[in-house]
Amino acid sequence: MKKLLSTAMLAGTLLLSANAFAADLTVGVSWSNFQEERWKTDEAAIKAALEAAGADYISADAQSNPSKQLSDIESLIARGANALIVLAQDSASIGPAVEQAINEGIPVVGYDRLIEDPNAYYITFNNKEVGRLQAEAVFGAQPSGNYVFIKGAPTDPNANILHEGQLEILQAAIDSGNIKVVGEAYTDSWQPAIAQRNMEQFLTAADNKVDAVVASNDGTAGGVVAALSAQGMQGIPVSGQDGDHAALNRVALGTQTVSVWKDARLLGKRAAEIAVELAKGTKLGDVPGTENWQSPNGKTMKSFFLDPVAITQNKLDLVIDAGWVSKDVVCKGVPSGKVSACN
Repeated sequence: MKKLLSTAMLAGTLLLSANAFAADLTVGVSWSNFQEERWKTDEAAIKAALEAAGADYISADAQSNPSKQLSDIESLIARGANALIVLAQDSASIGPAVEQAINEGIPVVGYDRLIEDPNAYYITFNNKEVGRLQAEAVFGAQPSGNYVFIKGAPTDPNANILHEGQLEILQAAIDSGNIKVVGEAYTDSWQPAIAQRNMEQFLTAADNKVDAVVASNDGTAGGVVAALSAQGMQGIPVSGQDGDHAALNRVALGTQTVSVWKDARLLGKRAAEIAVELAKGTKLGDVPGTENWQSPNGKTMKSFFLDPVAITQNKLDLVIDAGWVSKDVVCKGVPSGKVSACN
């Protein structure tokens, strides 16, 4: 009997210890620029998953400042983070902070944007496929003419990965001369105002003779559409990504051709789950669903990829039915009978 009681007490002690560990687990999230609409969706998913796992959430917003993000990460470590999820503002400058965390035994999950360190985990959507889907939609609507590329931030490796995907679809038409590139620019910090300014300059240089724009996310697409609208050119093909509510409304209105939807609820949930697994001692390569992926500089990254979905005007029901956005938001200002999802 005494032995049985001891066994029971031991089991109870282990259970209490496990629960105490979960309760004491803290995941810190470093946001690059929390002002963008979509990150609020990601945050809600991360918080919900951490709460379900019995872990605490702490965060910091770098406000598009790479130096601040370095100090933010140091602060999250000082506040007791057992794992970090980092949306990098500048993938190069973030290196020392990531290295510090890893050296202190704190696992790092590079969130949506690549942190090119084999000791960090990488979770995102398939960004090359995002680029392909963007280009396919624009090319399908406008297979020839003058094109502009509004790319992402030069400090974000994803910007180049997206562009590689875009060129996989468009390069043959560029080589044949069916497509002429009359403008191409990166967008510092992915800021819509910078995208708008770049687009305005390209329109001026081309005497408004632009037939299509491949913009790399919905924020930059918004800047592009603003520049086009000022010239009475709204309605030419424009791409984006993220499924921002304003962008989906533009798709319904016909001023944006496609928003490649990356369900941030799934991304946030899985990132939080992975952070908890790593904090509990799971090795990077042992996380379920992990694959080895070669980064642009040839580094082997332990990675997890989710699949994106192209949302064009005839597919708006997908985001509405999924509860991503309400019909009222998507269909605001859309004339009756014009878009099937708005009927």
